[in-house]
Amino acid sequence: MKPVLTIVLWVLIFFLGYQTFMSIYEPIQFNKVKDKRYAKVIEKLVDIRDAQLAHQQVTGKFAPSFDNLEKFLDTAKFTITQRRDTTVIDKELTKRYGGVETLKDSIIIDTLGFVSVKDSLFKNSDRYKSMMNVPNTDAQFEMQAGLLEQNDLQIPVFEASVKKAVILHDQNKDLIAQENQVVSVDGVNGDALKVGSMDEVKTNGNWPKTYGDSE
Repeated sequence: MKPVLTIVLWVLIFFLGYQTFMSIYEPIQFNKVKDKRYAKVIEKLVDIRDAQLAHQQVTGKFAPSFDNLEKFLDTAKFTITQRRDTTVIDKELTKRYGGVETLKDSIIIDTLGFVSVKDSLFKNSDRYKSMMNVPNTDAQFEMQAGLLEQNDLQIPVFEASVKKAVILHDQNKDLIAQENQVVSVDGVNGDALKVGSMDEVKTNGNWPKTYGDSE
């Protein structure tokens, strides 16, 4: 029996050693994969935000879908203006003072030309045509837009997001569940990566600066 017990003990030792090793190694590898994928996803979310902000600047509202946003980028133009301060005759005061010329400050806005929104944001790249696709998956970002009432005003808002479970679909489910519970200043809190909000007037992302500028 002694050789059998020896073998069983060695198997048990190997198994426990392997379990200990994996309990350390697997989270490390998970975090490496997570950080790389989050970085790629955030690049897309930044492109979406830039496109949406351009859409709001030109149209006064955010695009409700990626089809609308892509069509906008294909055709829209920014107006290039120049502001000049000047003085002009105030006709009412001049008349009131019996013809004595009275001046007032004025601002003149000159239109200098127009430039393509697409070229301004993406230069020679056509990556905006695929910004709706979540990297390393077959999924697309969820996006919605609308109006939020605040202080009796209807303010345009939008939100684009993707669940962490979608980004990390092929990783350890227990580690994904732990990641969904993250509450940390240097982590992505909550169960999704997102930019903008349908509940608040903001256009920043929910990731920390370690992944890049969120504003």
